[in-house]
Amino acid sequence: MASPDICIVGAGIIGLSLALELHSRGAEVVVLEQGMPLAEASTAAAGMLAAGDPENPPQIRALSELSRNLYPEFLNRLFDLSGIAVPFQTSTALQEVLSSHLESARHLTVLAPETLSLMLPQLNAKDRQFILLEENSLDPRELALALAASVKTAGIDLRSGQPVRGIHQNSSGVGVHTASGKLHCARVVDCTGAWGVTEHSEHRVRPLPRKGQMLSVCLPASLPLQVVVRTPDIYIVPRTTGAAAGRAIIGATVEDAGFDKIVHPNDVAHLKAEAAKLLPQIADAIEIESWAGLRPGSTDGLPLLGPVEKNIFVAGGHYRNGILLAPATARVMAQLLMEERPQIDLSAFNPCRIA
Repeated sequence: MASPDICIVGAGIIGLSLALELHSRGAEVVVLEQGMPLAEASTAAAGMLAAGDPENPPQIRALSELSRNLYPEFLNRLFDLSGIAVPFQTSTALQEVLSSHLESARHLTVLAPETLSLMLPQLNAKDRQFILLEENSLDPRELALALAASVKTAGIDLRSGQPVRGIHQNSSGVGVHTASGKLHCARVVDCTGAWGVTEHSEHRVRPLPRKGQMLSVCLPASLPLQVVVRTPDIYIVPRTTGAAAGRAIIGATVEDAGFDKIVHPNDVAHLKAEAAKLLPQIADAIEIESWAGLRPGSTDGLPLLGPVEKNIFVAGGHYRNGILLAPATARVMAQLLMEERPQIDLSAFNPCRIA
């Protein structure tokens, strides 16, 4: 493909989901990845589709709802292409709500202590207040397998080990300079997450890395957890089916540590101890692994979706909601790139607001 319609830089869940969406619309797409596809934040996440989390900025509500509604179609498309089913691991979440949230959101109904005890008798709620959310979760590693296989089956040109050195406008579109040469295309989309490549263009829009350390444990038989438990400081996400069934993901720190992904035992121990305050059986749970990922943040906490200059676009800054927002981001970005009207208002996510 000498001159593709669209070059996507970054082969995480956002970039590859967008590639599939554009491909389904007949666009010729090439995806450039500086390392290995889906090796960073996409598989470091816990996999909560937390559209109703009261901690989320209200500006992302419409995008979140659109994405939640698109998820069944998205997973069905992946299954059709790859033959790999990605099941939902959970369908509900117990979310702690603070008094400030209750004051601003009267629609939230706090569960009575007796109801909470019936739902999850192992929960040590103390003086905490919880609501019940209809919210799915999935295993991002299973999602990554299905997404990678789908991209391969679709015949999308995915090139690993291709860091971008520069992006420049020209008379016919955009020139993308890589370590192996120059690629000409009509449009470019930066989907590199925390790394960002638009700094190589006239207008710099760089997501901010937000380090998150987390761990997985083997749940004891006395804690057959089937629901996500989440507070503003901690989450516990069980795996109920598949190869990781019987485990739970515990996370996560939020650190401004640049591109450092070192895992610190003291931080991991603190996460486990905080989880054990909610579910005491976790104190004796066997640790399986620990890791760190880099969430792509932004200066105001909102996604970056849209053009930064003519023919150069960004789809990033999803912070803690990259897995949730992938299908909707793919849909609205494809609509922008194909010069259609996006389904929802994207003005709050205009990347030039922080350029």
